[in-house]
Amino acid sequence: MKIGILGGGQLGRMFIQNALKYDDAFYTLDPASDAPCHNISYFTKGNFNDYETVLDFGKDKDVVTIEIEHVNADALAELENQGIKVVPNSKIVKTIQQKILQKKFYKEHNIPSPDFEIMDGSSDEIKMEFPFVQKLNTGGYDGKGVQVIRDSEDLKKLWVEDSVLEKLVDIDKELSVIVAKNERGETKTFPVTEMVADPKLNLLDFNICPTNISEDVSLQIKVITDKFLEVVDSAGLFAIELFLDKNGKVWVNETAPRLHNSGHQSQEGNANSQFEQMYRVVTNSPLADTEAFTFSGMLNLVGVDGFSGKVVYEGLDEVMKMPKTYVHLYGKTETKPGRKMGHINVLADSREELLTKLIDIKSKVIVKA
Repeated sequence: MKIGILGGGQLGRMFIQNALKYDDAFYTLDPASDAPCHNISYFTKGNFNDYETVLDFGKDKDVVTIEIEHVNADALAELENQGIKVVPNSKIVKTIQQKILQKKFYKEHNIPSPDFEIMDGSSDEIKMEFPFVQKLNTGGYDGKGVQVIRDSEDLKKLWVEDSVLEKLVDIDKELSVIVAKNERGETKTFPVTEMVADPKLNLLDFNICPTNISEDVSLQIKVITDKFLEVVDSAGLFAIELFLDKNGKVWVNETAPRLHNSGHQSQEGNANSQFEQMYRVVTNSPLADTEAFTFSGMLNLVGVDGFSGKVVYEGLDEVMKMPKTYVHLYGKTETKPGRKMGHINVLADSREELLTKLIDIKSKVIVKA
C-alpha cells in the first residue's frame, strides 16, 4: 500500500519505524524540511493546512492518515469524495480539531465531560462560575491554548477568541486510554495509563501503566470507551484523556484522533504498541493484542530552559547501561526550551520500582545545547 501521513513529526517517525517490517511505502507531508520523518519516508515539504497541497499529496495514495490533527479537514473530505480512504475520516477529524464541536459531541452522546459554555470571541457576558478553564477552539496542543481563570482579576487575561469555557475539575489523577477501531468494526482498548504533568511546562512528564485505580473507576472508564467506540463513525486510533476527580468521578478532558504521547510506554510494556495498532487500523488488518506485560512507564526528554541550538544529551550513556530501559530519540537536531526531543521507556516489577527508576533517570538526563 501507498500510505500517506499528514505530519512528519515524532509520532509519524515511530509509526513508520514500527511499520517498516511490513511491505508498504510511506509518504509524509510536513512544512519543516528537517522533520523527524524526512529521512525515513518519501518526504514532501509542504503545508498540511493548505487545501490544494493536501489534495495533491493524497490523490495517488491508497490511504491517507494523520499524526497531527491540525490539518485541512476539508481537503480530507474531498479526497474521500475522490475515492481515497482517509483514516480517521474527515468528519471525526473536523469534530475533534474544534474544541466546541468536540464538547458538543460528548454532550450529544452522553459521554461525561465537564460542564461548559461557548464563548464566541465577542461576548463579555460570561455565565460560567469561577474557577474555569478556557480552551481555544482550534490550534491548542501540549498545554498551549489552555488557561485557568480563577477570579475576576484573571478575566483581564481572557483570550477574546472562539473558546470553550469549562468548569474546573478538582483533579485527583489524570488518566489516558488508547482505543482502536478498524473498518470491520473490531475494537481494542489499551490498559489505562496515569499521566503526571510537568506543572511548569504543562505537558506530560511521566506516564505510568497500569494505574492504581479502583474497580468502580475502571468500570466508569470502560463505559466511556465502549460508548465512544460505539458512536464514533470512523475507523481510527484515539487517545481519550480523562480526569478522575476527588469524588471518584471520571470525566473526559479531550480526545486526540491519533497516536499519543500517553501511549509511548506500550512500545516495550505491551504485547503490541500503539504504533503497531495504528498500522493495523490504517490497513484494516486484525487488531493487535494490547495486553500489558508488567509495570511500564515513560519519561519525556524535553529541552531545558536557557538552551537553544544543536542538541546535547547529558547523562544518556549512564542511562543506557540500566536494565529494562529503552531510549527513543526523535531525530531532532535542534533543541529549545520545552521541545520534546525523545523519551525513555522503563519496565519494572512494581509501581514503586518504576517510579524510583523514572525519577532517577529524570535527574540524570539533561537535554541542552
